[in-house]
Amino acid sequence: MRPLHSIKRFIRYNLIRIKRLSGDPRALAGGIAIGVLIGLSPTMPLHTPLIIILALATRTSVLAGIIVSWLVCNPLTFFPIYYISVILGNYLTPYEINIQMVQQLLTQLTEGGGFQASINTLASLGLEAIIVLLVGGFVFSLPFSFLSYYLAIPFFEKRQQRKLKSRSEAINTL
Repeated sequence: MRPLHSIKRFIRYNLIRIKRLSGDPRALAGGIAIGVLIGLSPTMPLHTPLIIILALATRTSVLAGIIVSWLVCNPLTFFPIYYISVILGNYLTPYEINIQMVQQLLTQLTEGGGFQASINTLASLGLEAIIVLLVGGFVFSLPFSFLSYYLAIPFFEKRQQRKLKSRSEAINTL
């Protein structure tokens, strides 16, 4: 029962962090979309650097992207993300990798060893396997990224309107 409580607490904590983000609604929504795009892609040791680069390049929220990436890519979702990426990548590319290779990869990535060990593990797969994972992963994550962007905009716009309304009411009561 304890692990389930920890998972709920982690999700609740990060959702509160997202709600408390301030800034332009479109920039926040863009950060969320980037976090979903990268978080649902099989680019595990490179999530944070990729999010920072993409968010800065698109002038969106780096923090929103990182928080959402942590929510969608965690120890419970590693295997499904990589598995779906392999299935789609095998279908969409002329290459094919088997699920045992992915299981070995995930084992090596989750055992630790640091950033360099993770990069070496990915490099040892070979170019064909990396292409399969990336093509499948981005085909999988792209629709969710667009969806999250268009769902996040009204959320942040309504929140911004409520803040402005409460500020104007506070000023009017003075």
